[in-house]
Amino acid sequence: MGESLLITLREGFEAALVVAIVLAAVHRGNRPDMARWVWAGTAAALLVSAAAGVVLHLTVEDLTGVPRLRTFALICLAAAGLLTWMVFWMRRHARGLRAELEGRVEDAVAHSALALAGVAFVAVAREGLETALFLVSSTGAGSPSDVLIGGLAGLVVAVALGVAVYHGSRVVPMRLFFQVTGVLVIVIAAGLLARSVQFLQAAGDLGTADDAVYDLTGFGWLTIDTQSGRFLAGILGWDPRPSVEQVLVYAAYLVPTLVLFLRGARPRRPVPHASAAEGTTATA
Repeated sequence: MGESLLITLREGFEAALVVAIVLAAVHRGNRPDMARWVWAGTAAALLVSAAAGVVLHLTVEDLTGVPRLRTFALICLAAAGLLTWMVFWMRRHARGLRAELEGRVEDAVAHSALALAGVAFVAVAREGLETALFLVSSTGAGSPSDVLIGGLAGLVVAVALGVAVYHGSRVVPMRLFFQVTGVLVIVIAAGLLARSVQFLQAAGDLGTADDAVYDLTGFGWLTIDTQSGRFLAGILGWDPRPSVEQVLVYAAYLVPTLVLFLRGARPRRPVPHASAAEGTTATA
């Protein structure tokens, strides 16, 4: 439940933020009546994302045995890759996101209503499809009901935060929100990679030098049979009895990725000679 809540919260908030920026740009223009096309594009994106999620879920649900394990391994790998890309993409484009979207809105309004709907559709569909893929991968560690409840809860909070931002509220410290959730998402991605190793080993496609680096299955609250165990598995990628390959993959991804993310998140110090050059240019 924890991982689905966090991902839908972050992805949902990104989508809500995009819609809020697009709507604000439309209302500031000379065609506020075209806002309905933004909602049309958003609704279409949500329907496509939901349909993709249902198809993925039904496809996986019909699989059994080794094919099911291999499919979950591939889904976990894909979800981890998308989550990593999403975190670094947002960090790179966060500052210029508003200006970029407003520029697209101006161009879209000048061309057609469908173009405006397309701006909202593409932005929201991207987040929605990523979320659908991730939620399917989450069913490998938790029950479908837990994933659904957590996902819906995260989505509700995300929409509420998006509405607050649209109405000018500063209740959401953007930089802190994306930095904290970014770290947590990277931890979740590490767990997905370790889980993909577990699925491949269970399918017999990957061997092991040691199938139990440690064994804490004797503590019931640490296993996925309990809510606490599923929460730890979802957020931290916890496994009470991991193989050495799971631990190595987890650490090999987590440490360098966190270093890159946190190093890039630090505010840059102004370079003296660059500032002087800018001042000279401004004066000239």
